[in-house]
Amino acid sequence: MRHISTTSCGRRPVPAGLLAGQALAAAPDSAPATDKWTILRDLTTGREAFGLTDRNLSVLSALLSFHPARELREGALTVFPSNASLSDRLHGMPESTLRRHLAALVEAGMIRRQDSPNGKRFVTRDGQGRIDRVFGFDLAPMLRRAAEIREAGEAALQAARLLRRTRQTIVLLLRDIAALPGFADAGDHHARLADLRMLLRRKLNLAALSEIETSLRQLLAEMAAPHPAPEMSGNDARNERHHHNTDSDHPESEGAEKQEDPETLPLSLVLEAAPDIMPYAAEPVRSWHDLSRLAEFLRPMLGITAETWLFARQRLGDRTASIALACILQRFGRIRNPGAYLRCLSLTEDFRAGPMVLALLRGNGMARG
Repeated sequence: MRHISTTSCGRRPVPAGLLAGQALAAAPDSAPATDKWTILRDLTTGREAFGLTDRNLSVLSALLSFHPARELREGALTVFPSNASLSDRLHGMPESTLRRHLAALVEAGMIRRQDSPNGKRFVTRDGQGRIDRVFGFDLAPMLRRAAEIREAGEAALQAARLLRRTRQTIVLLLRDIAALPGFADAGDHHARLADLRMLLRRKLNLAALSEIETSLRQLLAEMAAPHPAPEMSGNDARNERHHHNTDSDHPESEGAEKQEDPETLPLSLVLEAAPDIMPYAAEPVRSWHDLSRLAEFLRPMLGITAETWLFARQRLGDRTASIALACILQRFGRIRNPGAYLRCLSLTEDFRAGPMVLALLRGNGMARG
């Protein structure tokens, strides 16, 4: 480890931060004038990057208050308050505590000691009363690291935003899982969720929160996964044969359409309720076949997997699944997970698209009397 003399009393080991501060203080004058309180604010935000605590920064704030100007600029940057004066501005901080925090600031490379031969802080003047030499704490390292300090503050803010966003995502995933059909009967999943909720009560870092988010997404996928379909009799197979046709381009028949959706919603009414789908159509939507093709085109954009889409078509039929997708697109800003939402609809017994369409019409102020 390198050693440099920092007092008249001998030599001491010097950490990397102090070496950086010494080097910066000895560098040619080049740093632009900067508001000292702006630097302190940035340092407060990014203090972890420099190994500083809020108490360290309280002492630094007191030191800065002894610098007469608001801006730090190259030149006279040494302040020389006594420990008693510093303690007064720190509401009576004990001298032993004060020395410890000052040492931490020096080691972090934010200030530099300019020690006198007897270890006191003072100024000397020439024969004409002008300041000749100053012994105290040099603030030059802090000024010359202002850009580095600002970057650390911005990085800390970005990390805090990401942490907050991840925690919000976790809360929304918990809500989505609790809203899934059959959640009340999924006892084994309740235990996993309880464990994850317990973890959220702690102050977790980003890595731990990301692990929880991954676990919740896996749990949501498991709970929303399709269940094996029951075996059907010959009559059932004939009545439901359109559910097993996975070709979205198959010809339509009027009989099949009525079996699939006995509500017989007019296509024009669906498009009036969910007009946001129209700009994505290369040609005007004139038939249910056109709507089905358009829905197939749009579903990846909504984050709906091919598996979920096939499951919806098998359970609901092409027409109802396409109407549901158009309604989901219309309410896209209010639906957190379109894929999970569509799967929930598909799992709902006797689901009909009519109420969704009418709700959109009412919301648009276009409900018919």
